Amino acid sequence: MMVLVSYDVAEDEGGKRRLRRIAKTCQNYGQRVQYSIFECLVDPDQWVQLRSQLTTIMNKEYDSLRFYYLGANWKNRVEHLGAKKVE
Repeated sequence: MMVLVSYDVAEDEGGKRRLRRIAKTCQNYGQRVQYSIFECLVDPDQWVQLRSQLTTIMNKEYDSLRFYYLGANWKNRVEHLGAKKVE
């Protein structure tokens, strides 16, 4: 299934470290399509691992994560215009 992951990390103490860790975790499961947005093509087990890792890293009081479930038929739901076409 395709999951779009977006995040916003506060610039508090430790925020830069959390930001790097969240980005690196997302890179392990997908590809960056915008600065804070990743497309992750994962199976159900990988999705459970990814979500668990991200929620462990984030500070729930200051940061936010958003997950958009595009499912298996995601290619019909994504339109891209402009530079850096995603493969």
